[in-house]
Amino acid sequence: MPQHKPQKKIPMRQCVGCQTSRPKKELVRVVRGPDGTISIDTTGKKPGRGAYLCPDPACLAKAQKKKALERSFEQPVPAGVYQQLADQLAAVQKEGTDAQS
Repeated sequence: MPQHKPQKKIPMRQCVGCQTSRPKKELVRVVRGPDGTISIDTTGKKPGRGAYLCPDPACLAKAQKKKALERSFEQPVPAGVYQQLADQLAAVQKEGTDAQS
C-alpha cells in the first residue's frame, strides 16, 4: 500500500491594500517595531506588529488611501513613511527580479 505524505500547510496572508489572500511567501511584510518605527521586513522575523502587502506599488497606494496600515498598526503613519516604504518596496522588487535573472 503506497504511503501518502501529508501536504505541508501553506500559510496564507491577506494584502492590506487589495484584500487578496495569497501565500505568505508571495507578500511583503511591513512591520511596526517595538520602538514604533515602520519598515519592510525582508526576513519575516523582525519583532513587532506586522501587515502584509503585495509587492506592487499600487497596493501600497491603496493601503495609504484606505488608511489600512494605520488600522493594522493602531497608530498614525506619517506621509514620509509611505515614501520610504515605496522606495524599500522598489528595492525589494529589484532584488527579486535580479535573483530571477
